[in-house]
Amino acid sequence: MHWKYPCLLAVFLLGGCASVQKERGHSEVATLVEERTGLKTRWNQGTPEDAQVQQHLDALLAEALTSDRAVEVALLNNPALQGTYEELGVSQADMVQAGLLTNPSFDGSIGFPLSSDGSTESEFSIVQSFVDLFTLPLRKRVAKEQFMADTLRVAHEALATTAEVRQTFTEVQARQQLVALRREVFQAADAAAELANRQRTAGNVTALALATEQASLEQARLDLAQEELALFEAREHLNRLMGLFGARVQWTLSEKLPEVPASETSLEHLETLAIRQRLDIDAARKQASLLWNALELARSTRFFGRVEVGVHTHRDANGPRLFGPTLSLELPIFDQRQALIARLEAQYRQGEDRLTELSVNARSEVRAARARLMTLRNMADRYQKVVLPLRTTIVEESQRQYNAMQIGLPALLIARREQVEAWRAYLETVRDYWTTRADLERLAGGRLPKSTAPATPPPSPLPPS
Repeated sequence: MHWKYPCLLAVFLLGGCASVQKERGHSEVATLVEERTGLKTRWNQGTPEDAQVQQHLDALLAEALTSDRAVEVALLNNPALQGTYEELGVSQADMVQAGLLTNPSFDGSIGFPLSSDGSTESEFSIVQSFVDLFTLPLRKRVAKEQFMADTLRVAHEALATTAEVRQTFTEVQARQQLVALRREVFQAADAAAELANRQRTAGNVTALALATEQASLEQARLDLAQEELALFEAREHLNRLMGLFGARVQWTLSEKLPEVPASETSLEHLETLAIRQRLDIDAARKQASLLWNALELARSTRFFGRVEVGVHTHRDANGPRLFGPTLSLELPIFDQRQALIARLEAQYRQGEDRLTELSVNARSEVRAARARLMTLRNMADRYQKVVLPLRTTIVEESQRQYNAMQIGLPALLIARREQVEAWRAYLETVRDYWTTRADLERLAGGRLPKSTAPATPPPSPLPPS
């Protein structure tokens, strides 16, 4: 009788040892993100430390935003990302649950006599599933691998958000410069239209020349309004990614588009980097491993159904109290888990195929992104060294010929318009280069090695007046 109490105590202790640690998982995510971006992330849980994070956000937004600061704000404050972090809590709860034994079952009955000459009978039993004890280590291993796979997936989502923030930040930079370009064009057109109006009053220009200048002014006004709207939309996109509203959306951005670097990372290095660093590939690898372990668990227990062991006590009406062990077996005659095993085998093969698909696609996506990056850098270089100087020369020569009355005003306006369009195309090419570079970093699984800056600075982002 004395051995019953230590056994019961051990069961309760085993059940009470497991607990859910809220921060577990996020520390691993924070480490993975910091290794690949150099920036920290945090899971907001309503703690006093979260108030300090909000103060840090205000300090970041008080200064002119940079790309890294915008990413840091998003990692700390993006609501969708915070919701993704909560998946770690769900996964950790599943892992803790997998390490718990099922609760023992207690059965009892008492029989009361219906006549005065009878006596009371009682029967009690407590049983525990034996299969749980046998499969506990393997179940814990499967749940732990699932938790690790979920951790990698959450970190991958954080890196995807990082890439999107950098791309949107670059869009805002480009739109600010395009607005400045369109505003200068508008101011020049406004001055030209005012001059043409005075000359028309004095009888020095024709009505056609005045109407041409006024039409150019209105077109410049429309182009400026369109660019201002595009800038506003880009800023709002960045606000959503950073989780900002209210007074916090009044941030400033003084940084212009950075220069295109003089060199790029080799393709072979990028492919190797992607296979080694991509967290979604690591997550798929973990998923395939846990499916294999789950399959092994199902195979090892296919002939073990429900097995319950326990103790039972019974007292007859006119006899002694009886005490002894009990055993309940489920006979695997019809259901030998063949359907479960077949499903897990298919899921395991599916996981292996998914891993192969990700590995093949990663290499292909890196090659395509780098090809686009090289094309854009060559285009930006061509604009900077050839196209823009040619457009400047054309405008200068057109101005001279117009002053010498060798060409008309429409020809001069066409030359100016084509110069502005060349500058716009140049800025958009540089923008596309940096957005593609941010996407390439995402595809490679982390920040790319820093490239060498160009030996000569690019020309001014605005054409000469």
